[in-house]
Amino acid sequence: MEVPCVRVPREAGEETRQTLDSLGVLDRDLEIAREGESLYIPVTDSTALPPYYEIVRHEVESREGQVMPADVLGYEPSYERLGEIVIVHEDDADRAEAIAEAIMSSDLKAKTVINRASPIQGEQRVREWDVLRGTDTETVHREYGCEFLLDVTEVYFSPRLATERHRVIQQVEAGERVFDMFAGVGPFAIPMAKRGAMVIAVDINERATTYLEENARRNGVEEDITVLTGDVREVAREYEDWADRILMNLPHSADAFLGTAVSLAGDDCLLHYYDIQHEDDPYGPGEAAVRQAAGDQYAVDIQTRRTVRSYAPHELNVCIDARLTRRGRVNRNS
Repeated sequence: MEVPCVRVPREAGEETRQTLDSLGVLDRDLEIAREGESLYIPVTDSTALPPYYEIVRHEVESREGQVMPADVLGYEPSYERLGEIVIVHEDDADRAEAIAEAIMSSDLKAKTVINRASPIQGEQRVREWDVLRGTDTETVHREYGCEFLLDVTEVYFSPRLATERHRVIQQVEAGERVFDMFAGVGPFAIPMAKRGAMVIAVDINERATTYLEENARRNGVEEDITVLTGDVREVAREYEDWADRILMNLPHSADAFLGTAVSLAGDDCLLHYYDIQHEDDPYGPGEAAVRQAAGDQYAVDIQTRRTVRSYAPHELNVCIDARLTRRGRVNRNS
């Protein structure tokens, strides 16, 4: 049958499938089709999709024979996949156990099932987990042609942000100087290095930077990334007036680091500032913070205001892309 599908490159298939599933539009009754190097992922409501997805009509087959967790449970559970780890989202312990058992009984490829046991905590951005099935919490996550080794109990990583990461990564050009202030295991830094950027990647979590160095080797960009461990306000001083692009993916407290970001910016720098704010004014506080930090030193041009996802009731995770242009100086690239 011919139905609406999202067309994506084959290497982006799993990440896109997970995102569509989290949006509630993945058609689980139909198979994903492959033609050449493209995948066609059937959706139930193409009008509910963000505009950056390519929607086409394509022939797909009905799904037969594959047992999914919903088939076992009789309802659709909430979960996401990170490599061979399945993360469920349940406050009720008995319901979480039932979902874990259904996942392991299904045809999903899963070695471990975990449930969130705490919010993200501390400056290292980790959370506690209940391991419901299996024991191994280290896995390899693949995203848009890159692979990332990580232990979900030791580092912060969200597969749900893959589409947002890809949006930013696609803007990078060869020769750019990129500073990733909160790099984690490298989901921004490594693809940007693969596009030809020179990248400085910092994280305060030593386990994260250890994985980042390993992931740089796995993806063949170890010569293009300098990895620093520590508080970026302390370890980045030698890179003042350096960056063409700065990433600030620390949405709960990025404003505390804006002074450092401004000191890192070159004459013409694009700042990707992530924030969490109330839905009534999701961008205003962040924009005001960026302008205050820039002061008289830089002109600030807000180029993009983007809602990344809903974070909590009435709270949005947003990104502000702000171009900083130094006042009274000639752009070194002109």
